[in-house]
Amino acid sequence: MERMLGSPLLKSLTLPQAIQQAARLHRQGQLGEAERLYGGILEAKPDHFDALHLLGVLMHQRGRSSQALALIARALATGARSADAYSNHGRVLGALQRNDEALASFDNALALKPDHLEALFHRGNTLVGLGRLEEAVASYGQAIALKSDHSHALVNRGVALQKLGRPAEALASLERALAHNPAHVEALVNRGNVLMELRHPAEALVSYDQAVAARPDNAEALFNRGNALSELRRPADALASYDQALTLGLRHFEVLFNRGNMLMELRRPVEALVSYDKALALQSNHIELLSNRGNALRDLQRPIEALACYDRALALNPAQAEVLNNRGNALLDLNRPAEALTYFDQALALKSDYIEALINRGNALGDLLRPADALSSYEHALTLMPDQADAHWNRSLIWLAEGDFERGWREYEWRLRRMSAGRRDFPQPMWSGEDSIAGKTILLHAEQGFGDTIQFVRYVPLVTARRATVVLQVQGSLKALLSNLRGVSAIIDQDESLPPFDLHCPLLSLPLAFKTTLDTVPFDIPYVRPSAGRVKKWSVRIAGANSLRIGIAWSGSSTHKNDHNRSIALSRLAPLLAGSRIKWVSLQREVRDADLRTLESLPQVAALGREFDDFADTAAVISLLDLVISVDTAVAHLAGAMGKPAFILLPFKGEWRWLTGRDDSPWYPTARLFRQPSAGDWDSVIARVGEVLDSQS
Repeated sequence: MERMLGSPLLKSLTLPQAIQQAARLHRQGQLGEAERLYGGILEAKPDHFDALHLLGVLMHQRGRSSQALALIARALATGARSADAYSNHGRVLGALQRNDEALASFDNALALKPDHLEALFHRGNTLVGLGRLEEAVASYGQAIALKSDHSHALVNRGVALQKLGRPAEALASLERALAHNPAHVEALVNRGNVLMELRHPAEALVSYDQAVAARPDNAEALFNRGNALSELRRPADALASYDQALTLGLRHFEVLFNRGNMLMELRRPVEALVSYDKALALQSNHIELLSNRGNALRDLQRPIEALACYDRALALNPAQAEVLNNRGNALLDLNRPAEALTYFDQALALKSDYIEALINRGNALGDLLRPADALSSYEHALTLMPDQADAHWNRSLIWLAEGDFERGWREYEWRLRRMSAGRRDFPQPMWSGEDSIAGKTILLHAEQGFGDTIQFVRYVPLVTARRATVVLQVQGSLKALLSNLRGVSAIIDQDESLPPFDLHCPLLSLPLAFKTTLDTVPFDIPYVRPSAGRVKKWSVRIAGANSLRIGIAWSGSSTHKNDHNRSIALSRLAPLLAGSRIKWVSLQREVRDADLRTLESLPQVAALGREFDDFADTAAVISLLDLVISVDTAVAHLAGAMGKPAFILLPFKGEWRWLTGRDDSPWYPTARLFRQPSAGDWDSVIARVGEVLDSQS
């Protein structure tokens, strides 16, 4: 007869009853009660195999793996040969990252019981940890042969197969798991990962969406979902997915880095920079991150800081074609094309088919006024990718600047394929000049800057001469100015609803439609006129001056990509503005902080521009002036379109519309061009303007 145990905790239980009771409580999840019973048994019998083994399992469940290991080792030291104990011993060793010992323990379990399901499964996990993936796949396969719906084995086998570079087999294993359990989150996530590797992001997204629906707090699934959305060119949705992952606490490097990339695609460089900086705090020597951070700084017009980022990346690995290319772009931003060219050449030496570097090399050569070499670089890019829009468009700018309008206008149409903003897609056909438009309504619409609109509305009378009705859509600030433009039936701004129309044409496609050459540029000047009411309003502000009245505009939009070349600090114009015989009038609507301080120190300059509501005010004031001096901005175009004498100050490499090597313009007969003799040399330009003014006084 089994004697009662003497421990007060066990009271009247026999040893078999006590172990049965403890195991039952253990299975029911009452771990505290089970632990006390196991402890009582071991007080009575310290070498009790089942109590040692099962208490070890319980300690492992509580996360106390070191204690668990000691207990199961004591159980095995009793000499008992238990496949379960060896299997659990292996699981604890695996949790402690002692994979070699864990593998030996699983092998001991399988020597006793070759069909031990859990030993086979966990042995596979251990082999993965040891990097022995082929053996892991075999071990999972044995487990699946014993239990075909073992979803964890199927999932882990799929993951191992993917790591082995066998994605098709991996996908099959994961789909078997999902056939047994369609809501298996790990299977869904890993299925998505395999589909991403197979370049099926749309299918991967479905898998990630199902995983998130099953477990909305699965941050890893949300992160991977963001990656799929990124591949599908849905940056706003990808960003939202990354942000959800961050909210759930997933703050690893890739989330922050990829999030920054999406913000860059969304043209939000300020926020992208914040995300990149957080990623940089986690991984300071990541080359692509440093490069992308530099790109964000370039977008923020901070090229000096961008250079520092690229230099850090190149210090880690000088043979980085993309970083070399980006560094060249920063040097172009700083108006240092000769230095930039060396970096584009280095990038191409590493990667001869690097199309972006070929295009940027062409840009640098163009800035150096080497048009033939620039064209050669663009043409090389086009042999590699015949429909590369940037190469076509940049080639058009060279031809237009050289006066080759026949080829230039045709190539200039490639801008419509590369424009992310300003491009308009209408169901109505685009008119390109060939078809008759008599009796039809055509929408002519602005697509670029204010100056472009002013320059090309000159074509409106030519369109109406073909007996078409013209609806003109322009920027809001130009609507009042252009409302009396000859030939316009209706004028609307870009925020207003469109009336019915039959055809459309962007304003900058009209030169192609009319096959404009240098000899046929339409210049029925003036074609823009101020309203009498506005002129009357402003005449009182500059009346009574017997001296020469000159308007000045020294900077364009700070967001313009070429602003660093075309704008001048007002302080550099101070020598020109010193004379008292001239009444100077500022035509600048927007004045930057540094220029504002200079302007306040120049009482001889009437700062009227800051009071303008729109370009109708600008035109009224220009009509009251004797001369306009302006950099390449909308004011220069407006003065030219009004037939007002204008001195236009141009950088060393001016825009295509001012042609090459000329001091006059076929677009604006009353304009005189003053070009930098070398890159960045505004002082020489200003001195020449001063000499001309002196000679005319």
